[in-house]
Amino acid sequence: MRRTRASPRLPPRRQARDVRLTLVRNATVLLELDGRRVLVDPMLDPAGARPPIENTANARPNPLVELPVPPAELVDGLDAVVVTHLHRDHFDDTAAELLPRDVPVFCQPEDAPALAAHGLAATPVETETEWEGIRLVRTPARHGEGETRRALGPVSGFVLGEVYVAGDTIWCPEVRAVLDERRPRVVVVNASGARFLESAPLVMTAAQVAEVATHVPLVVVVHLEAINHCLETRAETRAAAPAALVPEDGETIDLDAILAERVS
Repeated sequence: MRRTRASPRLPPRRQARDVRLTLVRNATVLLELDGRRVLVDPMLDPAGARPPIENTANARPNPLVELPVPPAELVDGLDAVVVTHLHRDHFDDTAAELLPRDVPVFCQPEDAPALAAHGLAATPVETETEWEGIRLVRTPARHGEGETRRALGPVSGFVLGEVYVAGDTIWCPEVRAVLDERRPRVVVVNASGARFLESAPLVMTAAQVAEVATHVPLVVVVHLEAINHCLETRAETRAAAPAALVPEDGETIDLDAILAERVS
């Protein structure tokens, strides 16, 4: 299986059509698609820069862990950015300061004014668009249920080519519909069962990750062990969903190679 363990440096850029994923931290992922580098949900603040999320059981300042590489290295040489929504564990002050101003920042329409106010090239996606030969599709998501979901505001997922970044969502009919209609080869799932003291989960639990894994060739699980209200661990997720890949921070996965192994 072609995986590389956590490294102090990002992998060198490839011009090949290989699809690779590097988990940076939390939901921050570097996707390499057809030789292009796309940074998803940049949370680049140093560890402990922000207070804990309120009304949660684990009152530790966020982020809980440092970035595996310097933020300046992460933003160097990017071709695009995707921001699924504006919660600070997906787009923070350091990202607003360091992201390049000359690359598109694909987002949901509701977030475009705030991103543009930072001087970024906000590029709202109503439903779908084509960029550099790659089809981008914005998808629905449920960030929890009921009143909690309404209070957290709109969130989205994005399909980039054959990779579906589900975003902050629980397992729900909308996600199942994306899997059935788009048939992505890879799904990147935000897990951990994050929640408030008296709420249901806001993102997928380990059991829900296992359900997703029955519908697609490859599930990559992120959004673990970096924010104070993310309760389920990597070990728990691996135990509940052994078919899924649960990378460490800084780990790079050659998605094409793993898919080829699973088919052979």
